[in-house]
Amino acid sequence: MLELRPSCEHCNKLLPPESLEARICTYECTFCATCVDTILSNVCPNCGGGFVHRPIRPSKNWKGNNYLGKNPASTVVKHRPIDLETHARFAAEIKSIPPEKR
Repeated sequence: MLELRPSCEHCNKLLPPESLEARICTYECTFCATCVDTILSNVCPNCGGGFVHRPIRPSKNWKGNNYLGKNPASTVVKHRPIDLETHARFAAEIKSIPPEKR
């Protein structure tokens, strides 16, 4: 199950479990939509993959104890600001390639 990390790894913006602004890569690197769109160019600085909307975990127990109350979001902050120059060089080579073809 996803960790549902609490904030953007770059700018540290809070991304609670119900946030529509959270974006994740296949390794669950978590960034806000603004950073993904304006700084990262949809290129994960850790793996080179693209980002998708992070799913919202149900807040109520609709079925089988699969909800936030049973499986809460992570509280561990992974604030690792991106070196903008290094990422710009890295992303320049692959940002024009669709994520599904990287």
